[in-house]
Amino acid sequence: MPLLWPSAALIALVVILFLAERRYRDAISRLEENFLALLLAVITIVSFTQVVARYGFNTGWTGALELTRILFAWMILFGMSYGVKHGVHLGVDAFTRMTPRGTFRALAVFGAVATFLYAFLLLYAGWLALLGADVSTNWRQTGAIGYWRFMFDRGTGLDDLRYPFWFQEAFGTQDRVQRWIAYLMLPIGLALLAFRALEG
Repeated sequence: MPLLWPSAALIALVVILFLAERRYRDAISRLEENFLALLLAVITIVSFTQVVARYGFNTGWTGALELTRILFAWMILFGMSYGVKHGVHLGVDAFTRMTPRGTFRALAVFGAVATFLYAFLLLYAGWLALLGADVSTNWRQTGAIGYWRFMFDRGTGLDDLRYPFWFQEAFGTQDRVQRWIAYLMLPIGLALLAFRALEG
C-alpha cells in the first residue's frame, strides 16, 4: 500500500485542524490569513526584486520564476479551502438569492457535495479503474496523493530552483530543491478543500 502513509498523514492533518478550530477558532483563522498574506508578500517581493535586477542591473536569479509559480500554486490551493470556509468564492448570487429558502438551502448543500466530490476525485483517482485504467500496477494514476508519492520516491529536483551552497554544505542535500517539496501543497490543499466542503 504505497499510498497508506500519505493518506494517513492527510487524515491526521484534517483531524488536528478540526480539533484546533474547535478550541482556537480565531487563532486558526488568523494563521490561515497570515499564511496566505505571507505567500502573496513573498511572491510580490521576489517578482519586484527580479524585475529590478533584470532591468536595472542586467542580472537576476534563475530560480525566481519557478519559485513564484510554485508559491502562486500554493496560494491557490490553500486559498480554495479558505474561500470555502469564509464563503467568498464567486457564486451565481443573483440566481440563488431569487430562489425560495428551501431551494436555496438545497442548492447550498448540492454545492458543498459537488465541491467535496471534486476534491476527493482529484485527491484519490482510483475511480479511474471504472473507466478502464489499470491503477493496480500504476499507482501514479491515483490522483494527487499518488502523484506526490511518486515524486517523493523519485527524489528528482526542480528545474531552476536550487538550494544555496551553504545549505547544501551544512545539510548534505542535493543541489536542486526536490519536486515533492514543491508539490506538497497539492494533496494538502485538496484535503483541506474536502474538509471545508464537509464543514460548510
